[in-house]
Amino acid sequence: MTRQRAAVRQALADCPGFVSAQELHALMGGAGVRVGLTTVYRALQDLERAGAADVVRDDVGERLYRHRPGAGHRHYLICRHCRRNQLLDADVVERWVADVVRSTGFADVEHTLELTGICGGCRSDVDAGGSGAPPPL
Repeated sequence: MTRQRAAVRQALADCPGFVSAQELHALMGGAGVRVGLTTVYRALQDLERAGAADVVRDDVGERLYRHRPGAGHRHYLICRHCRRNQLLDADVVERWVADVVRSTGFADVEHTLELTGICGGCRSDVDAGGSGAPPPL
């Protein structure tokens, strides 16, 4: 792994939640780490393929990345406003996928499940007359 890609991996691990490639690039630049945006995109794709990053899509379809601290497939509930995220116990989904595989004879089945909503904090902000707009990173 190149020094720049290692820097991308570390920057992603330092982020508390999901970020876009552009946001990660800006955060790295703000911290004085010089790396090209194309390198950030490629490094994130490599991390995803290696199982070291979780990926979801936001409400406009942009890919958001988060460091995956351990192995295994994960599902999250993500706030559409602030991106607060909650790791879900989705064993029922995994069992259903396994049942589908057994009953259909398909192999190498993949699935994507993305749950989004408005968290309690953002709902309270809107109810109190706020914009509910996401805070800056």
